[in-house]
Amino acid sequence: MRGFDPYLTFQKLEVFCTVAELGSVTRAADRLCIAQPVVTAHLRSMEARLGYPLVARAGRNIALTEAGERVYRWATEVITRTREIERELAGLEGGGAGNAVVATSMSIGSYALPPLIVDFYRQHPNGLVTVQISNPQAAVDATRIGGCDFAVILLTAKQDLDGLTAIPLWEEDLLLVCAPGSRWVKQPSKELDLHQAPFISTPRNLARRELEDTHLRKHGLENRRVVLELGHPEAMKHAVRQDIGLSFMLASSIRADVARGDLVVLDRPDLPMKIPSYVVYREDKRFSAFQAALLQFIRDAAPQNNALQVHLKS
Repeated sequence: MRGFDPYLTFQKLEVFCTVAELGSVTRAADRLCIAQPVVTAHLRSMEARLGYPLVARAGRNIALTEAGERVYRWATEVITRTREIERELAGLEGGGAGNAVVATSMSIGSYALPPLIVDFYRQHPNGLVTVQISNPQAAVDATRIGGCDFAVILLTAKQDLDGLTAIPLWEEDLLLVCAPGSRWVKQPSKELDLHQAPFISTPRNLARRELEDTHLRKHGLENRRVVLELGHPEAMKHAVRQDIGLSFMLASSIRADVARGDLVVLDRPDLPMKIPSYVVYREDKRFSAFQAALLQFIRDAAPQNNALQVHLKS
């Protein structure tokens, strides 16, 4: 008989979702540290009670059926919401205990946010903060479905924020950098023809690139020559150090490199570019005391990255 089994346990849902995400019973068993027959038994149990096949063989992998796709979307939401309420309840214990998950993007999560999280931990050593680093769109999606408690990200004008609250945190300079021995260092920055210069940037589908391009269009640089598109600032810095080209980079991501002399910032007062960062959370989100404390700490201690003191090559 078709219908939802009252014994359709949280564990079964986790097993099913793991199989769906990895496309393999064997890999799911390895990930969950359980025997492969146990994984298969959970799948067959769900299929038998629901009355529909959920998975099908696709070559060497497992693919979801139409019913499986629907159940996967539902199960993912159940698991996500359950984890969210677990974090909220953990924050009711008092004594500084609690759990919080923060979603963020590559640059913010790699440079601007870690010092704040470390300082917060020193004040709340009994709690657990998890930072998920992906991209702004994935962070917004996680915020909307409860996969995180809030996000600290860059936002574009096109970003769908329906049902979400976005609060500005800080503005950060987007600085033009090159290799120390580059030919670009040897001529006055004001004489650089940026229409002809090779550039390293992020891929076009990322918010960081969209914000950068929007600023540059305002200054007449619509058709610059991008020779490499790299998805992480560390990869971009590596290419710049090899003198492949110039790059506009967030101040927090290059602070240490400039201090070591690995990168040079070219002074272009004609290209003032600041990128805002935001904290984003669901309008109906109920924060635990621990989560609320973390959110307030980040808002109060937001780094003034636009005040980065570096030597600008003029």
